[in-house]
Amino acid sequence: MNMAGTETGDVILAARNIAKSFGGVHALKGVNFDVRAGQVTTLFGENGAGKSTLMKILSGVLQPSSGQILLDGNPVEFNSTSEAAAYGVSIIHQELSLATNLNVRDNIFLGREIHSAKGVDYAEETRQTQAIMDDLEEAIDPLVPVDSLRLGQQQIVEIARALSVNSRILIMDEPTSALSAAEVTVLFGVINELKTRGVSIVYISHHLEEALQVTDEAVVLRDGSMVASAPRDEINLAWVVQKMVGRHFDLGTPPEFDQDCAPALEIRDLSIRMVAAGGKAVTDLNLSVRPGEITCIYGLMGAGRTELLECLAGRIPAESGEILLRGHDISDLGIPERIRNGLVLVPEDRQRDGLVQAMSVGRNLSLASILDFCRGLLVSDRREREIVNRAIREVTVKTDGPDAPVSSLSGGNQQKVVIGKMLATSPSVMVLDEPSRGVDVGAKGEVFRLLADHAEKGLAVIYSTSEVEECIAIAHRIIVMHRGRIVAEFSNDATKEEIMAASGEAVIA
Repeated sequence: MNMAGTETGDVILAARNIAKSFGGVHALKGVNFDVRAGQVTTLFGENGAGKSTLMKILSGVLQPSSGQILLDGNPVEFNSTSEAAAYGVSIIHQELSLATNLNVRDNIFLGREIHSAKGVDYAEETRQTQAIMDDLEEAIDPLVPVDSLRLGQQQIVEIARALSVNSRILIMDEPTSALSAAEVTVLFGVINELKTRGVSIVYISHHLEEALQVTDEAVVLRDGSMVASAPRDEINLAWVVQKMVGRHFDLGTPPEFDQDCAPALEIRDLSIRMVAAGGKAVTDLNLSVRPGEITCIYGLMGAGRTELLECLAGRIPAESGEILLRGHDISDLGIPERIRNGLVLVPEDRQRDGLVQAMSVGRNLSLASILDFCRGLLVSDRREREIVNRAIREVTVKTDGPDAPVSSLSGGNQQKVVIGKMLATSPSVMVLDEPSRGVDVGAKGEVFRLLADHAEKGLAVIYSTSEVEECIAIAHRIIVMHRGRIVAEFSNDATKEEIMAASGEAVIA
């Protein structure tokens, strides 16, 4: 890493009048952006504001339609990520880009293997991988296949790969979206260590309070334009939210529901075996949710939240216990049968499990309702269009139309497509695993208002989250899990400290 002649605070990378268009869509409109040596510049903005587009230009993934990039005051062109990396610019993408068929070590050194006289020096690669994992305080075996890791662990591998390059400028696009609070604390320690070495960090996160802990300067994008910038000591959370969305914001309140009606969903003595190891992910869990009730499940990584929700949806089997949907045992039913009976899942990883990237917005929205417009080999295009158009209206997807590629949408709108797809089946129970992951504050509010609106119509909602503020926002009840068991239950007047303490989590100052 060559930092000669660069003092902390000096501008080392600059974007000047950067514009980027995709057809008729202007993603960036003459943006000016500075990256300073040894500092963290945090880029705030709603989904679709242009943050990821700007970062992809700075890291060589995309080329600007117009404008200029300056490195150490000199014009440069990054025609690929490898060219950007050669200049010392690396990026951790929001959506994981790992080769899941390879192990952790091979992912970290993919395309830049360490060679010796005898060929690839796998022993040295393993040693360096283990050293990075030790720095990140992660007990991940360098030789374990990536596809056997949970999403949060895969996020750690993505971060480790970027850290292994020893870049001058490290762009972090949603690096903590799948991390526990303890892992976030470790990552922030790593960021502070990188700063002392003179490394510049560009940080993007929808976890606003979390991002403010590490930022030195905040920059806000809205609709492809820079609308504000200020040093950390001049801003607070309210300033960020107001600049992002142009108004003050909250996630709403829980709707009224009938507490005396029969449960929509009952879970009785449910136990789930761990997928990749011995022991239980969930042990003897009991829970019931009524129509119109919104229940939040909170817990650290490894608490069993995802296993519970995936078992309810039929993705993984129960070892023992019962799952009753409106009084009927559905424990032996497969995923399609559970959907037809009214229980649907919005998965944690929308890219891998929630969307078909090669399909259009409309085809994704209608996929789970295919039996409603198919009769044998015949397809009713009119009926499909009705389902798709209604879903686009109800979940307010911002798209050029049902024929637009789903991959062209922002993260928040992709999440609304996944939710809209499942709502189109007219469910009685919806379970959502981290529904706001990678979603900005504006889209997050839209998602939670959508859930509250449907709960008011009788939909039973269960969602998991790793953000305490989301527990308190619209949930009637907050269930805290720890090591596969329910350890506490709160109403929505609980404090952040009470919820985090029950989960075994240290409160971040």
